[in-house]
Order: sequence, then structure tokens, then C-alpha cells
Amino acid sequence: MRIVLIDDDQLVCMSLKMILEAEGTITVAAIGNDGSHALPLYREHKPDVLLMDIRMSGMNGTEALEELLKEFPDAKVLFLTTFVDDEYIVKALELGAKGYIVKQNYENIVPALKAVHSGQNVYGSEIMEKIPDLMKTSDTFDYGSYDISEKEYEIITLVAEGLSNKEIASNLYLSEGTVRNYLSSILEKLQLRDRTQLAVFYYQHK
Repeated sequence: MRIVLIDDDQLVCMSLKMILEAEGTITVAAIGNDGSHALPLYREHKPDVLLMDIRMSGMNGTEALEELLKEFPDAKVLFLTTFVDDEYIVKALELGAKGYIVKQNYENIVPALKAVHSGQNVYGSEIMEKIPDLMKTSDTFDYGSYDISEKEYEIITLVAEGLSNKEIASNLYLSEGTVRNYLSSILEKLQLRDRTQLAVFYYQHK
């Protein structure tokens, strides 16, 4: 797996590079020290995952993500940060970040990168605990008016709880392929891009 690392702390960059490459299956293709480096480095190296700090002195991580997704809408970005900042969490989720974990949990970084690379979304326990309370709620949403079936609604709730396709399939006694088909249909009906936006949508309309 090839990654690009963006962090404005040089010591953190060097430490992370050593930790990640010592694992054996990860290569740090490039390092940037400001959010403005994200797009040009992504263009040049086309990494499997972009690992990026969210609070930086120049362009911050969410600004960089917004710029990056305009050109590369399928980019996989995992935020790594010291700060569990409510405003940043909400913005990262709304934009479609694939994960958000805290730097202090070094042992979780490699598994999180592998999960994001395989198509999963990853949020640390500190983040998951905050998500329901952070999302703005509105009046009861009529999923039926969007032709969302009961089974599809079940899948939406499980996605919002952070379950993978495999876990959803096990819970609902379906095949993973069937779950993927359901998800594709749900995203099309609600005009959403990915499962992260679906989870945000669910909590906003809960």
C-alpha cells in the first residue's frame, strides 16, 4: 500500500514514516507539511490512501480534502489528529473523509489504513461516541417518499452504526453482494456519494 502523509509537525512525520514502513506492507511515497501540499502530491503519486493531519498552521485538512475531492472524488483520505474537535469532525464527515482517528492511538493507525484501503470507513471510538450528538437533527424524514424499503432502512441504520458490508450481511442474513446492491440503490435514491455521506444523512434526519 502506498500512502502520502501530510502533517505540519516534522517530528510526527518522521515518526509515522518509521512506524508505518516498519510494518512491511506500507510505503510512504511522499510527505507534505501543509494542507496545500495534498492535491499536488496526490496528483504526482496517486496514493492508495492519503493520511493527513486535520489542524495545520496553513491550509487545514478539511480545506485540503474539499479541494482534493473536486479533482479526485474517489480519493481515500484518513484524518489523523491530536484534537477531537467537534467542528472538524462534522466537516470531515460531511465532506466524505473515509476515517478520523487520534494520533495518541498509534497501534490503530496501520489497521485503520488497511481498512480504508479495503473500502471501509474507520472512526476511532472517541469519534463514534460524538457523532450522534454532533449531527443536526431535523423533523422526521419520510424515507418512504424516496422509495426506501424497510430492509434498505435497516441497512442505513447499520451503516450509520459503523458496520462493514460483511457485518451487515451477517446481521441481516444476506450475502455481501446483496448488501452492496442495496447500498448502491440507497445511494442513488438519496443522491449521496458514499456510505460516509449516508451515515451523516441518517444522523441529520434521525
